[in-house]
Amino acid sequence: MLMRTDPFRELDRLAQQLMGPGTWSRPSAIPMDAYREGDEYVVSFDLPGVSPEAIDIHVERNILTVRAERRPAERAEDAQLELSERPLGVFSRQITLADVLDTERIAADYDAGVLTLRIPITERAKPRRISIGAKPEHQQISS
Repeated sequence: MLMRTDPFRELDRLAQQLMGPGTWSRPSAIPMDAYREGDEYVVSFDLPGVSPEAIDIHVERNILTVRAERRPAERAEDAQLELSERPLGVFSRQITLADVLDTERIAADYDAGVLTLRIPITERAKPRRISIGAKPEHQQISS
């Protein structure tokens, strides 16, 4: 169902650390978990400190894209930053979905910094029993 490849993730993290706090770089990958639960796949993304309005979810063909932006916290003008470890900027993740998933009925929920998507499995992909000797009605020939 999912494809996970990002060989440059660690290089980006290192480059962001070297450029210093508050520096924005190319989108970083969003940590996620994915599992099957009954007749749907559940995908959870960690997005702490991101407001729901700053999250964009879209599907094009079989590619699901989640994009979010975390901005710096507002501080008083005279505040001096002593430490900055929380990453800022744009975060994104793309997932290749299998054809057996129903992309028209994806449900999204955001709670406590976790975005959860529920993706149903299409009816045609579910197991079904086939009867022996039964002919489909549309294939019967009338005389």
